[in-house]
Amino acid sequence: MTTSPLERAADSFAAELARQRTGRGLSKKQLAVLMGFDPSYVSHVEGRRHRPTEDFARRAEAVLEASGAIWQRFREYDNLRHARTGQPHREPSLPGQWLPPGTGLVVERELATLTHTDEGYRCVIRRELYNAGTEPVTRYLVRVAVDRYPNDPGRSNRHHREHPLTFAELQLQARRYDSGGDPEPMHWRAKHDRDAFKEIWLLFENGERRFPLYPGDRATIEYAYSVGKEKWGPWFQRAVRLPTRQLAVRLDLPAALDPQVWGVETSLSAEEGPLRTAPQRHDEGDRALFDWHTDDPPLNARYRMQWRFRSRPDTDPDVGPGGIRVRPSDRMRGLGIVQRGDDLLRQRVRQFHLPAEEQVAREIVDRLTTALARLDELHPFSKGVGIAAPQLGIGRAAAAVRPPDRSAEPVILLNPRVVDADPETDEQYEGCLSFFDHRGLVPRPLRLDVEHAQWDGSRVITSFEFGMARLVAHEIDHLEGRLYVDRMAPGVPLVPVEEYRETGRPWRY
Repeated sequence: MTTSPLERAADSFAAELARQRTGRGLSKKQLAVLMGFDPSYVSHVEGRRHRPTEDFARRAEAVLEASGAIWQRFREYDNLRHARTGQPHREPSLPGQWLPPGTGLVVERELATLTHTDEGYRCVIRRELYNAGTEPVTRYLVRVAVDRYPNDPGRSNRHHREHPLTFAELQLQARRYDSGGDPEPMHWRAKHDRDAFKEIWLLFENGERRFPLYPGDRATIEYAYSVGKEKWGPWFQRAVRLPTRQLAVRLDLPAALDPQVWGVETSLSAEEGPLRTAPQRHDEGDRALFDWHTDDPPLNARYRMQWRFRSRPDTDPDVGPGGIRVRPSDRMRGLGIVQRGDDLLRQRVRQFHLPAEEQVAREIVDRLTTALARLDELHPFSKGVGIAAPQLGIGRAAAAVRPPDRSAEPVILLNPRVVDADPETDEQYEGCLSFFDHRGLVPRPLRLDVEHAQWDGSRVITSFEFGMARLVAHEIDHLEGRLYVDRMAPGVPLVPVEEYRETGRPWRY
C-alpha cells in the first residue's frame, strides 16, 4: 500500500521524536510532563493519532535539545500540509511562543553585514533581543576573531603575532534601540584581548544612565567594528550561541573584483557541509551584494561564508598548499596545541607553590582560558571542553574546563587530585585536543570528588557529576601524563572523526 508524501512526512516526524526521546532515556509520559502536555499526548503523536502542531514541535525540540532535527521534520510536514490545502505558506511565528523555563535571552532576528572597503572590512551586527528569562540583562558578550590564513594555522598565528588586532583599530561602536525612542550609546568593556581574538562585554548603560533589558521586554542592539585587510581572511562566520529565530548575512563586495561566494555549515548533528541554500547575488551600482538567511537555526550551529576575488586569484589566502584539506589535528597544532607523540604529554607536571607562585599561576590560567575562548570559535563543543597546561607546552598543574553551558565561566583547577570516585562508571565517546582526528569509547566514574588549590594556597573539595566528572577526569589525567586511550578497554578501536558522525551521540545521563 502506498502512502502520500504528507503521510510519509508525518511518519518521519513521529520516528524522529521517538528516536530523540529514547536517546534521552525518557518515557512518553516523562517527556509529555516536561513539555507541559497531558501525560498521554506524546503517545498520541508518536502513534499518529494526533497530528503534530508547531507548538508541540517547538517544545519537543527545546526539551530534547535535538539540534534542529525535530524542528526540521516538522517543517517538512508543515510545508506539505499547506501545499496540499492550498493555504499560503505560514509566516514565522510571533515571538512569544513557548520556551523552556530559564531560557534567558532570545535573538529574534540577527542581520550581519560585512562590507569590503578600501581600508579593509567593516562589520555591522544588528540583533533584535527578547528577554525570556527571569532576571534583567545588563551586558551582552560579543566576539571578534580574525584568521588571515584559515587553511594554514601556523602561518596565520605567526602573522597575527607580528600584526596583532587592536581595540584602537576596531573603532567599536554600540547602541541600543527601543521602539519609538532615540538610540542609546552602549559602553563596552574588554574581557579577553589577544592577538587574533577579542571578547567584549557590551553594557546596557552609558555615562548618563542604565537601561537593563527586563524580563519580557524587547530591544535591538547594534554594534560595528573595522578590521584592516591585512588581518581579515576571506571568510565570515556566524555562530548560534543563543536561541535564534532568524539569522541573515549580507556580504557587500566590489563587483570589479569579480567575487565568487559560497558557504558551509556545521551543527552538532552534522559535519561540515555546504549551506542548504545558496547565497543570492544582486548588484547595486559597483557593488555585488550576496544575501543569505536561515530560520530557526539550531543552537551551536556555525555558518561560514567564504569568497575569492577571481580578478585577483593570486591574493586568495584561503587555499592550502596543493589544495589539500587541513586535518583537524593540524589545525589544533597550528593553534599551539601540543599533539600526541610529544613527550610532554607523558610527563607528570610540577605543582604550584601557592600563594608564592600566584602570579605565575594566574598567567598560565589566563593562557588556558584564552585558548578555550579561541577554540570555541572554531568548533561547537556542545559537551563542554577542557584544556590542561601540558597541552600548551607548560608542565604545571593547571587546567580549565568549560561546562556544556557556553555562557558559564570555566572551572579552574590548580594542583588537583582525585580524593573519591563513584564506583559506578559508564562508557561514552571522548575526544582530545591533542589528537583531534579520532574519538574513543572511555569508561569514567559518574561522580568525582576533587581536592584543588585556591590562589591563596588553601584547598577545597569540589564534587563533579556525569559530564563534568568526565571532563574533569580527562584533564586531571593530562596532568598525570595519562591520555584517554590508556583508559580504554583492550581491543576497543579509536573511531576516525569522519566516522564519528554515525557512531557518536551526545552524552546522556
